[in-house]
Amino acid sequence: MQYAILGASGQLAADLTDQLSGSVRPLTRKDADLTRPETLRILLESPRPDVVLNCAAYNFVDRAESEPSAAFAVNGIGVRELALICRELDCTLVHFSTDYVFGLDEARRVPYSELDAPGPLSVYGSSKLAGEYFVRSICSKHFVIRTCGLYGLKGSGGKGDNFPEKILRLARDGKPIRVVADQFCTPSYTADVATAAIALIQTGKFGLYHLTNSGSCSWYEFAREILAIQSLEANLTSISSRDFAAAARRPAYSVLDVKAYQSLGLPPPRPWKNALAVYLQARPMNSIDLKNG
Repeated sequence: MQYAILGASGQLAADLTDQLSGSVRPLTRKDADLTRPETLRILLESPRPDVVLNCAAYNFVDRAESEPSAAFAVNGIGVRELALICRELDCTLVHFSTDYVFGLDEARRVPYSELDAPGPLSVYGSSKLAGEYFVRSICSKHFVIRTCGLYGLKGSGGKGDNFPEKILRLARDGKPIRVVADQFCTPSYTADVATAAIALIQTGKFGLYHLTNSGSCSWYEFAREILAIQSLEANLTSISSRDFAAAARRPAYSVLDVKAYQSLGLPPPRPWKNALAVYLQARPMNSIDLKNG
């Protein structure tokens, strides 16, 4: 089996590359830019992969509010072009999306299934939803995988630190940490999402799926657990989304139901706290942080 992974410099792509068995061709933005479909076609024509995994995205959530054209060029139109190429080459397309396609229902407190109507609050969420629709309508051999709150050993590409690393850095530097307590999701370890995605691909059951670790928490609770596991003292304060005053609105609740994935006979993902503990133990800076704590 031959695989091509777009967005190969990201944390999820790194875990997919490590875990896939077969010939894996990692492609960074320099190699394969979603806004340049002519180069994509040339890259994918020879050698032609059996499966294309798209981890590439414009993921600057706040900046997208002032750069909607850039966000839609990558997450919408670029994905459309990729879907057309995969259909033409008869490749399976695995496209990763986000919990930010939800959020319009502010009273929601029940995990979202794949059957629930999306309602994004931000330009970023809208652009990712557009990409989903293009994949699902153009390329019949597809997996659209929504996930949530990703963190992994690779970091988070061009965005800088992922959330755990940012919390640990602030604690290490003795700086105050303010984290929203009124936004709930499921923190998800990219190694676990990669494992689940690969198992899903192997079923051949195309469609839309949610994949996260299990359970849920607020971002404040996530930060508190990170510090607790590392036995670090920090000036951690819970704030509201209004206090945070980000340019883009985030969902108050965007927990994803993974029952469709489990209905295929696949094992449920482990609880987010367990996954976080494994990540913190595995990270290269672990021993340094403990000494500084």
